Amino acid sequence: MSRFLLRRLFFALLLVIGVASASFALVHLAPGDFYTQFGPEADESAARAGRAAAGLDRPFARQYADWLSRAARLDFGQSLKFRRPVSDLLGERARNTAVLAAAALLLATAVGVPLGVYTGTRRGGLLRHAVRALSMLLLAVPPLVGALALTALFARAGWLAPGGASAANLVVPALALALPLAAIVERMQSQAMRDVLGEPYLRAALARGVPPRLVIWRHALRAALAPLAGVYGIIAGSLLSGSFVVEIVTDWPGLGVLMADGLRSRDIFLVAGCAAAVSVLLAIAILLSDLLHLWLDPRVRES
Repeated sequence: MSRFLLRRLFFALLLVIGVASASFALVHLAPGDFYTQFGPEADESAARAGRAAAGLDRPFARQYADWLSRAARLDFGQSLKFRRPVSDLLGERARNTAVLAAAALLLATAVGVPLGVYTGTRRGGLLRHAVRALSMLLLAVPPLVGALALTALFARAGWLAPGGASAANLVVPALALALPLAAIVERMQSQAMRDVLGEPYLRAALARGVPPRLVIWRHALRAALAPLAGVYGIIAGSLLSGSFVVEIVTDWPGLGVLMADGLRSRDIFLVAGCAAAVSVLLAIAILLSDLLHLWLDPRVRES
């Protein structure tokens, strides 16, 4: 178990360093910098002084080595746009993105798992076909389209909450992310239930007269949840990437809005810090997914 955790923590460290470093390099390679956005009418001497103060006039290798050494101490530099430490901005926004992702994941699981159990244990019926059809429809709707449609719907009904990280303002972005994700969970859970119910020990229990409800909810469900838990890390990755667009559309004050601000202003320290924060959230989600998979599937623990 300890070796497993050490491997996962090492992978998480590589993920954070790799994503943040790639973002730092890409922003540096893009034409222009924070000071060129002000156009040719900007004071060139002031721009040169600003670059020198931020260290942007040095060779890239030296800039990167200095940034990486400070980032190892959780000092991601000073945001050129907001004139505040990037670490302070990340603390505020990363929490909001984590809340949004957790709410969407919990909602998708609460909806998708019971529906998957139902469709996986039924051979036919109108309700089963309706659920499968709705699942196909939701799979075809990207989070961006869902966010736009839900925003328009809530605005027309007068339900839109004012901006900010309030519980009321969380509803639209969480629904936009959760609905297509619930369809994915339903599909995977349905297939897993069909596979598990074909196992000899469960078929034998049914043949001995054990009530089907007891077999399904006490024995089959846990075994069927293991494959789903194993891919929750991948699901979390797609959830975080989708949350960036949804945050911008719904004005949820998370890392997506902050990253967009950094990219528009070519704030290299802000962009790299946001990338590092997202990769940390992703690494945590993958680790939790692996631990859940270990708990649900004894075969993985033994191997």
